[in-house]
Amino acid sequence: MLSSSGVLRHSSLPVCLALFAACGGARPQYAAKAAPSDSYGYSGGGAAAYDPPAPSTYQPAHAAESQSSIAQQPVPDRPGLGTTYGEQVYAPISFAPFVRATSSAWAEVLLHYNDADGVNAHAEYLGTRPQPLEIYAGDGSLAVALVDEAGRTLPGLQANGRTLIVGADGERYKIIVRNATTARFEIVASVDGLDVIDGKPADPNRRGYIVDPHDVLVIDGFRTSDANVAAFRFGKVTDSYAARTSGDRNVGVVGLAIFSERGAVWTPGELQMRDTANPFPSRGYATPPR
Repeated sequence: MLSSSGVLRHSSLPVCLALFAACGGARPQYAAKAAPSDSYGYSGGGAAAYDPPAPSTYQPAHAAESQSSIAQQPVPDRPGLGTTYGEQVYAPISFAPFVRATSSAWAEVLLHYNDADGVNAHAEYLGTRPQPLEIYAGDGSLAVALVDEAGRTLPGLQANGRTLIVGADGERYKIIVRNATTARFEIVASVDGLDVIDGKPADPNRRGYIVDPHDVLVIDGFRTSDANVAAFRFGKVTDSYAARTSGDRNVGVVGLAIFSERGAVWTPGELQMRDTANPFPSRGYATPPR
């Protein structure tokens, strides 16, 4: 069970979006650089150890055959998009304490992405079309979207319990989380099944980024140091960071586990419960014991 810890405070300038009401408050002050511990993590992001390894060519276990065996036929490329390990981007962080209210996530968000052909085919089948899309988490207190390098919200659609986002090969994207409350939240994010802090298989029990009250969190890429990230760029599945490190099984999905902070959280849902509290709930009669 988590007791107390700290998380990353992302200190890059917030991205202003046309669909977002505001870009948050002043740029946060940076704490002195220090090694993460059980009590402190990243004010704006995640795990104690980052600097993900540079991608290399991933070779599945079945490919390790003796030299005398017959050469295998090359595996066909998977269609659609993955996320590559892009160029270095300056995105400094600092550390701040954050105590989770519970060990369970307050809300979870899944964003499936693909190229235009794949998403448009799905949209046509459903009789709709992609449009700029942001997703509301929990009771609607937080909004999540993928945006391009200029800050424009990427198009997408929701169908059959899935959220599909349209990307383009070579296009850089960012994950945006907008907080419309007076409370702080911790965001543990993954791309293609990999933690955005250390590039390892993702786990919501790891530490994440803090999004401050009435602020916007921008996650630019896989973190490589306290000051830099490797930008998120759409690319072929075979070129994705996941395929070149741990395998491409989970390529095509962005995940966020959102944790509330210990103490009162005045979200719209909580305020609605207060506003509609009934002083005289209906009374019934005694029932037999079980």
